Amino acid sequence: MKDLIKKWNSISLIKRIICGLIIGLVLGLVVPQASVISILGTMFVGALKGIAPLLVFFLVMSALCHMKSGQKTNLKFIIILYMVGNLVSAFVAVIACRLFPVTLTFTDSVSATDITPPSGIAEVLTNLLNNLVKNPVDSIVNANYIGILFWAVIFGIALKHANKGTKDALENISDATATAVQWIINCAPFGIMGLIFSTISEQGLDALLSYGKLILVLVGSMAVVIFIINPVIVFIFTKQNPFPLVFTCLKESFITAFFTRSSAANIPVNMELCKKLGLDEDTYSISIPLGATINMAGAAITISVMALSTAHTLDIHVDFLTSIILCVLAALSSGVAGGSLLLIPMACSLFGVPNDVAMQAVGVGFIIGVIQDSCETGLNSSSDVLYTAIADIREKRLRGRK
Repeated sequence: MKDLIKKWNSISLIKRIICGLIIGLVLGLVVPQASVISILGTMFVGALKGIAPLLVFFLVMSALCHMKSGQKTNLKFIIILYMVGNLVSAFVAVIACRLFPVTLTFTDSVSATDITPPSGIAEVLTNLLNNLVKNPVDSIVNANYIGILFWAVIFGIALKHANKGTKDALENISDATATAVQWIINCAPFGIMGLIFSTISEQGLDALLSYGKLILVLVGSMAVVIFIINPVIVFIFTKQNPFPLVFTCLKESFITAFFTRSSAANIPVNMELCKKLGLDEDTYSISIPLGATINMAGAAITISVMALSTAHTLDIHVDFLTSIILCVLAALSSGVAGGSLLLIPMACSLFGVPNDVAMQAVGVGFIIGVIQDSCETGLNSSSDVLYTAIADIREKRLRGRK
């Protein structure tokens, strides 16, 4: 058994994930009634979501309490990249909707009346600030990453003058948590097999065919950001061939995020990738969990496309200036907890769309979510690592000039 495990672990993780994907796809088509297989996917995502809050809390605390006075990080630059990425992505979505307008089909069966979206940008910001100061234990239990980061920073700064034994203990806990994460990630092939089985056996592909054009506009916009916008940003700030870094992030981060459909669950994967890339731990220990909260390029695309498609369906003319306002709104609010679909009514309100109609657009979003949410999460999560790497490479290049 030990030899079998060693041989299994000697195969690259990506190849093992591809094997799990193919097996899950085949099983989903051949034996869709074998629902027990989906438990593997549920356990994998649950394990990642369970360990991620602890990883973020202890890693940030440990990094800050060990940080020397005057030590610089690239967080300010990374946050700017996050915001620029959100804004440009929303702009790409607006252009896509103008070139390829989509008409939605609204029916009562796709309503989502049990969901209460935020009433406006003020409510989004209020919720954000309230989450910031939530009880630290409650934040960890409920995976409130804004609150986790806030309290981890507070405790990390407070422990800067603690004795060496306390700091070493924190570092040991952080290392132990990171080791546990590696064990969980090693189970990714089985988890993804369960996830793809669940998707194929429960959702199928028939439900998506009637929304083909909408899916193409959404996924196409995300592809433009992934393969054109992001490489341009990499080249501008690093002056290097951008594609090796872009494809590394897609291979190591996008794939797992695509199947887990959770930026929070992908935090441990991104942390491990940053470590593999040799990035500054003091920076990525904060930028990755922060990115899982505010870096939502895919969400900005979804909000913009769904809102503009709803307006087009109702024959509401949207001028270019209003579209730009939508870009800004989508970029600022796309990181709200609860998912991008909940912000569609707020964006639709810009065009005077009735809330009951806007909620039907949310229902359409749920139908195509098996593709939309997967691609959106993959773009969001892989960009967290990409932008963190850009900042690190840029900083090293600037140091080399001095």
